[in-house]
Amino acid sequence: MASVSSSSRLNKAVRQQYMKLPQGEKCQVTYIWVDGTGEGLRNKTRTLDSEPKSIEDIPEWNFDGSSTYQAEGSNSDMYLIPVCMFRDPFTLDPNKLVLCEVLKYNRLPAETNHRHTCNKVMEQIKEDSMWFGMEQEYTLLGIDGHPFSWPPNGFPGPQGPYYCGVGANHAYGRDIVECHYKACLYAGVNIYGTNAEVMPSQWEFQVGPCEGIEMGDHLWMARFLLHRVCEDFGVVATLDPKPIKGNWNGAGCHTNISTKQMREDEGLKYIEQAIERLSKKHREHLQVYDPHGGNDNMRRLTGLHETSSIEDFSAGVANRGASIRIPRQVGQDRKGYFEDRRPAANCDPYAVTMALAQTCLLDPMEEKETK
Repeated sequence: MASVSSSSRLNKAVRQQYMKLPQGEKCQVTYIWVDGTGEGLRNKTRTLDSEPKSIEDIPEWNFDGSSTYQAEGSNSDMYLIPVCMFRDPFTLDPNKLVLCEVLKYNRLPAETNHRHTCNKVMEQIKEDSMWFGMEQEYTLLGIDGHPFSWPPNGFPGPQGPYYCGVGANHAYGRDIVECHYKACLYAGVNIYGTNAEVMPSQWEFQVGPCEGIEMGDHLWMARFLLHRVCEDFGVVATLDPKPIKGNWNGAGCHTNISTKQMREDEGLKYIEQAIERLSKKHREHLQVYDPHGGNDNMRRLTGLHETSSIEDFSAGVANRGASIRIPRQVGQDRKGYFEDRRPAANCDPYAVTMALAQTCLLDPMEEKETK
């Protein structure tokens, strides 16, 4: 039996009795933010006198940054600035989940608040209508750190039958995946789909297409919902890019990109221009494609298991072993989008989308190319 948390075994029927109680006009609002690790999420809840109709109706709040790796104890108060509101699938309407930016005591962005800068970049490129879609891979673990449903003292059969698989011997943890999907839809997250991945106990969901800053907002909320659903089931979702050493696939966050010009007739030439620019910034991008300056991706981008080598930049049509993949249909239609396969599963989507927007649209090389 997989190792699950004790709290997941509590009597849920008793919990439901209390969840059904009316709450009058009051509204519970859960504030959610990225902590000082750049990949962990924190949350806390307060009561409002009425249901907020927009993000402007939700007040700023604060928290102890010394307990989230974001401040010293002698000056620990930090500000929570609400930026994006969703419905709460756990306590239901009228209650809300609110994603927040974090500001320091002096009202400057916290070090891991990449949204603040990303939003400025997205405003600069607004006319280009840049769309993103991010494919979030993750792995289910027991609370002992062992992959969910793997044999306690060994390994499952080799990779092959698990990708998009069906059956108890191929798909581990589908209940969690389906509950997460429903929670995202209820909340208003722009979730596109989901599937079982190549390694057993590994899954993927896709968010998008989203324009500009919305990409990061919706992916971070989808991650929160995943961790929260897993909490109810007593298991852990890890975004580690290489959770199991050896001949097993790692976990990425493949990012699909297009601009208005790329989506129009003969847009392939703009895709090729963007790839050329990306080829010149390979090292810079890898530094922001995981929260540890590229060190996490070193374990994943080996050139094996459907990855490119971290050392080299490559691009190709329908090539899942390349840094950048142009889908076959895009090659045929000569318009559409391309896929950056380098971001790690634990990347900050704000940092990734900001880097892509800057390189593809704001790079100084653009002037030379258009002359």
